[in-house]
Amino acid sequence: VQLQASGGGLVQAGGSLRLSCAASGRLFSVYVMGWFRQAPGKEREFVLGINQSGISTYYTDAVKGRFTASRDNAKNTVYLQMNSLKPEDTAVYYCAAAPYISRSANAYNYWGQGTQVTVSS
Repeated sequence: VQLQASGGGLVQAGGSLRLSCAASGRLFSVYVMGWFRQAPGKEREFVLGINQSGISTYYTDAVKGRFTASRDNAKNTVYLQMNSLKPEDTAVYYCAAAPYISRSANAYNYWGQGTQVTVSS
């Protein structure tokens, strides 16, 4: 599976962005999809994930109530809707695919190239 993330950019605090992650291949629907982020000088951290059907999502506390995930298996695409953005959300955002639900980056076999999100104060 090859993943291509897009949609990043510069936004003011309180604004919104929608990231997309397009996958190649026919097996997209068998994978749990996750979003991670990495800020300068920090380790990559889990943001949220969505199960294969799109019914279940799971989040890190820092983004609950602000970020949501969805997926369209017919389009091989997963989305990350980010609202009420804060400067501390500034990071490179990565999408990734895993065979099972996990918050650990080690569980994810495939990664996109990352897209930069910058939130100004």
